Amino acid sequence: MDVQEILKGLNSDQKKAVLHNHETDSQLLILAGAGSGKTSVLTKRIQYRIASGLPPSQILSLTFTAKAAAEMSERVCSLFPEAGVRLCTFHSLALFLLKEKIDGVFGYERLGFKKSPIPVENDGSDFACDLVRFGLGAKTISREELFALGLPNTLEKRLGSLRERVFQSGQVVFDDLIYLATRLLESDSEFRAFIQLRWSEFLVDEYQDINPSQYRLVRALLGERRHLFVVGDDDQAIYGFRGADIGNITRFQKDFPKSTLIRLEWNYRSTPSILDLANRIFTDKPLALRKVLRAGNCRQDSLFRENRKPEFWESENPVIEINKIVQYLKEMRLDYDLPFDAFAILVRYNHQRLYYEQALREYGLPLHQSDEEVTSPSGIHVETVHSSKGLQYPVVFYVGLAENLTPGSCQGSRKVKKKQLKEERRLFYVGVTRAESALVLLYCKKRHWKGRLSPFKKSRFLQCLEKPLPETFMPLFLFRITVFFRIIAYMGIAVLRISFLRLFSPKKIKQWIDIQIQTYAAYCLRVLRIELTVENKATLAKVDWSRPVVVIGNHQSYADIPVAFLALSRTVGFLAKRELKRLPFLGFWMTKIGCVFISRDKPGVGLAVKEELLQSKGIPCVFIFPEGTRSKNGKLLPFKSGGFRIAADLDATILPIVIQGTRAAWEGRKDMGTRQVTVKILEPCDILQIKNETGGVKIREYLIPTIRKQIEEAL
Repeated sequence: MDVQEILKGLNSDQKKAVLHNHETDSQLLILAGAGSGKTSVLTKRIQYRIASGLPPSQILSLTFTAKAAAEMSERVCSLFPEAGVRLCTFHSLALFLLKEKIDGVFGYERLGFKKSPIPVENDGSDFACDLVRFGLGAKTISREELFALGLPNTLEKRLGSLRERVFQSGQVVFDDLIYLATRLLESDSEFRAFIQLRWSEFLVDEYQDINPSQYRLVRALLGERRHLFVVGDDDQAIYGFRGADIGNITRFQKDFPKSTLIRLEWNYRSTPSILDLANRIFTDKPLALRKVLRAGNCRQDSLFRENRKPEFWESENPVIEINKIVQYLKEMRLDYDLPFDAFAILVRYNHQRLYYEQALREYGLPLHQSDEEVTSPSGIHVETVHSSKGLQYPVVFYVGLAENLTPGSCQGSRKVKKKQLKEERRLFYVGVTRAESALVLLYCKKRHWKGRLSPFKKSRFLQCLEKPLPETFMPLFLFRITVFFRIIAYMGIAVLRISFLRLFSPKKIKQWIDIQIQTYAAYCLRVLRIELTVENKATLAKVDWSRPVVVIGNHQSYADIPVAFLALSRTVGFLAKRELKRLPFLGFWMTKIGCVFISRDKPGVGLAVKEELLQSKGIPCVFIFPEGTRSKNGKLLPFKSGGFRIAADLDATILPIVIQGTRAAWEGRKDMGTRQVTVKILEPCDILQIKNETGGVKIREYLIPTIRKQIEEAL
């Protein structure tokens, strides 16, 4: 099997994950943002390892549902029909281990069972009654601790009869399976050695959702080996109430100090506007786990291309609210020819779901019934955010954006409430990222709840919504002075912060700068009163950012720089006059982002720039304004070839972009009004690919005319 066929369609980060080398780079944690194609990465990783010569029977892949395991198995088998990879849930693996036979003895027999374990549904009240029946308090231990080692002797004796009853009958609850399998691996060296020889490669899906018992099972299977490949998203850890421990993913790099971290940030589900909201939900996260979702979907349907900003509706009561929803739904169906199952109403609590289902029935609208899907026509989805995880819909109505609904009511001590609130914020993120093309957030001032009509306050999560620019009135000269000093002050404060970071967390500086540059760019546009629109942003996902990139763009204003940062959603260096390096704070930050300082009076500038880029520690990524684009009237002059020669020498990808409206926002500003600025991302041109296909690249005859034509057509 050709490896290139397996890698086909993957972006540079996904390829890096699929090709990961455990021998040199140890265990791998993939932080997979919402809609980033994690299932494709998992299945293609399995296919790649088989294609590399690893026997399929040596691979073990764990997930949480039988449905997910079956889907992955189907994808793997599309290329390797006879692959004997074990793709299963934690519970089915545990049962398999207990029934594994070594030297004529089953695993469960090694633990003391007289019969093969038969899992039954867990009933906490039954276990509490059993404890009382055997002379213990109802909360003496949890069910998980029933088979624990190292309990006090007095407790061990009193639990003996209860344990013996389970050993005799074989009746265990599902959670017992995982604990018993782990105990068998940890306490029986012969069994452990046998099982560890069976599998040499381990993959775990939804790693943020595993509980302490499942974590111990993974560690027991892995031993001291490096071949652990896990995928998860701490931003979607929403099952703490079921015992899932988000700490398993946040401390992964402590558990495995030599491990590698890869972020999957290209989202192939939602529009850029929806992702902008999602990115504002977690602004105070630790740097090590922070992600920025970037739009990678190039869908051409009209609703998606409109890139609608998320809407917020406020209603006096639920009757007014449902009227708005139904009217909007009908209009959208007519305008975009959408089926009913393109719409979803998401709620926090199941009780809310019942209300909206009944309301829609009264309007005569069809509802999606998962248990009757085969025979019934598809309808509107009404479901809790928890049950919507992993799904997506073109249009989402996210209702109940009120305190004690979203976020839900938090109970317990201050510490417990804080933990619950963090999970509620992650749940909000999951709800937002279910939307593909249109998202409506809804709030009712009053609604019936728990038997009475109650007032509700707006959800604190609504603070994530983009705030409109405030009206400002001042003389134009004073506005210019204010903007200048606010931006310089912002830079100065950031210098103090990076000095502090250098002392206490030097390894985090690069990532902090990347995030800070985006924050800085957004701040600049706000004080400049610019509203930015980025067209074709998903084209950025076609660029291989693991290789040199030269961004070629037209240049009209100093405001082009922060505009480009936001449009590209990443830090990019510039070619800049050497004199700018002496300006307070500006020179400091230009150095940090990898700007190349040049002297126009000296010959050989192009060669010097090339040498500096090649000697840079990171992957060269630089923005070059060809001389011909520095036009005050917006017209293009003849391009000079320097930047294109640099790109050719680096075997880089050239990414053309067109910026419009920045001169009117700063140098040519006439009043205090808001200015519209547009950036168009054009098709990238991979020079290395051209060289491989044609044996070389003609700069003046082909490269410059091709890029110039793209820019001219976009202006």
